[in-house]
Amino acid sequence: MGVLLTEPLGRALSGCLDYLAPEGGCGTGDFVEVPLGPRRMLGVVWGAGEGSFDLARLRPVTRVLDARPMRAELRSFLARAADYTLTPLPAMLRLATRSPGLFDPPGARKVYRLGGPVPNRLTDARLRVIEALRDFAGAAVTLGELSEAAACTASVIKGLVKAGVIAEEAAPRDLPFPTLDPVPGATLLGDQIAAADALVANVEQGGFHATLLKGVTGSGKTEVYLEAVAATLRKGRQALVLLPEIALTAEFLKRVEARFGARPAEWHSGVTQTERRRVWKMVSEGRAQMVVGARSALFLPFQHLGLVVVDEEHDTSYKQEEGVLYNARDMAVLRGAICGAQVVLASATPSLESWVNADQGKYQRLDLSSRFGTAELPDMRAIDMRAEKLPANRWISDTLAQAVRARQAAGEQSLLFLNRRGYAPMTICRACGHQVGCDDCDARMVEHRFLARLVCHQCGATKPVPTACPSCGVEGRMAPVGPGVERLAEEVVERFPDARLAILSSDLFGSARALKEQIEAIAAGGADIIIGTQIVAKGHNFPLLTLVGVIDADLGLQGSDLRAAERTFQLMRQVAGRAGRSGDRRGLALLQSHQPEHPVIRAILSGEEEGFWRAEAAERQAAGVPPYGRMAGIILSGPEVQPVFDFAAELARRDGPLRRIGAQLFGPAPAPIARVRGRHRVRLLIKAEKGAPLQAAIAEWLAQLKQPNAIRLAVDIDPQSFL
Repeated sequence: MGVLLTEPLGRALSGCLDYLAPEGGCGTGDFVEVPLGPRRMLGVVWGAGEGSFDLARLRPVTRVLDARPMRAELRSFLARAADYTLTPLPAMLRLATRSPGLFDPPGARKVYRLGGPVPNRLTDARLRVIEALRDFAGAAVTLGELSEAAACTASVIKGLVKAGVIAEEAAPRDLPFPTLDPVPGATLLGDQIAAADALVANVEQGGFHATLLKGVTGSGKTEVYLEAVAATLRKGRQALVLLPEIALTAEFLKRVEARFGARPAEWHSGVTQTERRRVWKMVSEGRAQMVVGARSALFLPFQHLGLVVVDEEHDTSYKQEEGVLYNARDMAVLRGAICGAQVVLASATPSLESWVNADQGKYQRLDLSSRFGTAELPDMRAIDMRAEKLPANRWISDTLAQAVRARQAAGEQSLLFLNRRGYAPMTICRACGHQVGCDDCDARMVEHRFLARLVCHQCGATKPVPTACPSCGVEGRMAPVGPGVERLAEEVVERFPDARLAILSSDLFGSARALKEQIEAIAAGGADIIIGTQIVAKGHNFPLLTLVGVIDADLGLQGSDLRAAERTFQLMRQVAGRAGRSGDRRGLALLQSHQPEHPVIRAILSGEEEGFWRAEAAERQAAGVPPYGRMAGIILSGPEVQPVFDFAAELARRDGPLRRIGAQLFGPAPAPIARVRGRHRVRLLIKAEKGAPLQAAIAEWLAQLKQPNAIRLAVDIDPQSFL
């Protein structure tokens, strides 16, 4: 029999290995433990063995593991995803088994939860334990997990157990999730009813069907697709809802619990390993009806998957940029097609790929043109910064400041949006012009004044803010250049001293719970002015927010990214949509721009979305780029720059397989960020026609040369980033 291992072992062992069946036999899809040299490894019986080996040389499977066999549809999905992304199949299988202890025997375990009242006075270590338990939001957590999360010894936790503050309980290792019982949701109106009816009809009909649910911000998209979730559960099938941010799950889970009477399963980086094992097991047994998760939830072993919803489907976080390079939006459609499930792609500003698929009739399109209830879409205006005459150390125009003061006087909230984390994007020496960069990356370091550190946003390295120039040694001439959200906060404190200020930036919160608490406090009216990065554009609802001020609407238009216009349009429309969602007062969005006549800025302000998409589609079609053409990026990296360039140049000289399908090869060239974590990076870019057999040509092309051990090579099919 052929067994596929969950660990890639190099190109020579990237397929199945032959083993003898164990005593008692096993079948296709069974999870097994097999010997490989001195090690024991996890694998899945993928089918019949190659059969060309002497049976006397084959080793038997060590044991068949206690788990439901992997279904044929999941094996097919992994194989097709591997072929599409040119990923070794073992690496793809690993994505589907990423949870330690999956195959441990069932049994009881000790778990810990908050028990009695929490004393007012606690040691720092005990306080960390309490905070960690609150982070887990009532989920079962083991002693090891709690000790690691709280950065304390087990004795601290045991002491809290003795004091009655924490309860220690014996619990089965994997409990099924409560049954979800749909009850009527919010009252839908007009096009919301029509959209919900269409989605429910698709579920009732069965089979694969892809739908683009396009609705303006605040139009009730969630309530509409929850009708499809309810219909799916009534048919006895499982539903998966993908969200782009962990911070969005808290509010969403509350809505699901109110609608279905219990919380669904969660799958994301904030979930404990114990809970991940439980989710994986229960999904595979059909005892988790609904999963809410991040992109990797697509690889869970669903037994009866009937619906996949990709909320905010345009969001770039759905693209995995490290390890296995895949786009969860596209993989959701692939999985739905294989298992006969409905796929709903929901967004106020869909990706151009989804817009084109709907325009060409590949996807059904459902539109929600008005906000839920009495709320209206915000007014949108540009502030021409060329006429504002701002001092060099200020970024809030007088026009925007007046609007903020008016909202503050009315007891309403204002949001100032700047998509730059930290205090300043660059620190420069005014004596010699030296710009402080990362020691391991070709990237400028960003000052984070709250941390009193410089941070590299590529590799995460930090260093103190220097008082003397690292280059010329002159003291007192280091200066921050440009604004980040922390620097903008200084200006807000100076100009609006009576305002309560909140900053929403992912790097300012130590845990997902802390971020969720800040968002909930803001929604309850706990701030007058909010300063935020792109995290605020993703589905949050602040009832008192009536003004959005975009500090630098031109920021995303810089550079040569083919998606720059699309992403700027999406981000500006999304962040503007945070204003005026409650319906009490119409919102206002003010965009500060030095080029208000730019076609993208004009399209954002006019609201002529269809016109923008058609113009953007026409430009892409004329250039033969996605979604009307195909592209693939080849990223090479190594500790020394010359061997990487030499290998890339040799690849470029052997481009015959690419030329035979009419593809063009560009490069090699240094990546825009040419060094990350000490590794020098070189890129090649391949462009081909839409119907070209690109993956087969790339595989043939790369097979011509043996890859040096020191050089890493990654293939990025349909690249989203060109850094």
